[in-house]
Amino acid sequence: MNLIDVLSQINSFIWGPPLLILLVGTGILFTFKLGFLQITKLPTALKLIFKSENNGSGDISSFSALCTALAATVGTGNIVGVATALKIGGPGALFWMWVAAFFGMATKYAEGVLAIKYRTKNEKNEISGGPMYYIVNGMGSKYKPLAIFFAISGILVALLGIGTFTQVNSITDSINGSFGINPKITGIILTLIVALVIFGGIKNISKVASTVVPFMSFVYILMCFLIILGSFNKIPSTFILILKSAFTPTSSIGGFMGASVSMAIRNGIARGVFSNESGLGSAPIAAAAAKTNHLAEQGLISMTGTFIDSLIICSLTGFSLILSGVWKGDLNGALMTQSAFESVLPHIGPLFLTISLSLFAFTTILGWCYYGERCFEFLFGIKFISAYRVVFVLMILIGSFLKLEMVWIIADIVNALMAIPNLIALIYLTPVVIAETNTYMNYLKLKKEDSYAINI
Repeated sequence: MNLIDVLSQINSFIWGPPLLILLVGTGILFTFKLGFLQITKLPTALKLIFKSENNGSGDISSFSALCTALAATVGTGNIVGVATALKIGGPGALFWMWVAAFFGMATKYAEGVLAIKYRTKNEKNEISGGPMYYIVNGMGSKYKPLAIFFAISGILVALLGIGTFTQVNSITDSINGSFGINPKITGIILTLIVALVIFGGIKNISKVASTVVPFMSFVYILMCFLIILGSFNKIPSTFILILKSAFTPTSSIGGFMGASVSMAIRNGIARGVFSNESGLGSAPIAAAAAKTNHLAEQGLISMTGTFIDSLIICSLTGFSLILSGVWKGDLNGALMTQSAFESVLPHIGPLFLTISLSLFAFTTILGWCYYGERCFEFLFGIKFISAYRVVFVLMILIGSFLKLEMVWIIADIVNALMAIPNLIALIYLTPVVIAETNTYMNYLKLKKEDSYAINI
């Protein structure tokens, strides 16, 4: 067997039923324990994105923290990941993406709450937080090996998975396809730009993210809407196809080789987690830096990240691919999505997609550099952060030389390793999440009563 075959077998084992059950099961647990908070409190959460008080200790605003988290999540997973899921798992994979995202919103909420609850400050008086801290400070020092395992996995994801290889590969392939620019040249330019930003730290990263993320999301969503409107009459039948394919095997059509239900479930959930990162433990690292005194407030804001990423952007990508029919063809990855845009908006569509994909992937690189940096700091302190940044920059350069298939397999493996310790911690600390949620809900109730009394 060659290396790709070996890695594929490892990936299939890790992403087997136990991990999928643990991922979705954790979301189901919090969904019921918190009274379907992702539905009842979603309007409140969306308002908080722009109206949070931002009066607590922290390095950046809650909006900047969300944008930093979105910068790391809204990336190639929304474009290349969805295309890959549909290519292997068929249209039914999109349904399982929705399932993972719905329950993942509750998981992401819990991560945000614990991130604020157990965050600390380093020697530079900067906020440090995330699963490694809520494992040690919440579960106790005897669980430090679990925190170390998470931190090591986080560094691996940053250097070998979501943070570098997949993003760089997607940028270089897309730009090469649209403009004919050599991937090596693109890789060098990208490396230099990233280096200029990341050596400025979290405030620099969040500033770029807060500017780029809203803009690129708006442009991409608009383009997807144009594709969907072009086949508006096919939407009902597409819904039926998605639901049917989620529970019955999809027959081979054209370049599509066919897919079983298990393939749809596995690829839908795996690609969904890759995209929104719920349960992965990455988003709470950014959430910990938010200026807030209300734990649940940041939890609600964090929850909107999964809603925006998967239930809006991934859904639009999925519908664009299915409605345009390109999922049946021979193309894969970014080229499949480019073909969908080309079918409705010749010449202009692929150009816009290339720009969107490049911006998505670029900000994901920035966000994951910060995540890996905080994991590195937990293990080795702040003295060697510059060394980590140098290695990170070198990995970006290497990413332009790797094949797409191997890139995604490596990313899946290290993602799973990162998720396992985080999910264990979330389940262990469930009572803390529930208690902090009740405290915040009582606070909102009293605040509403006081406001009502003043108006009278």
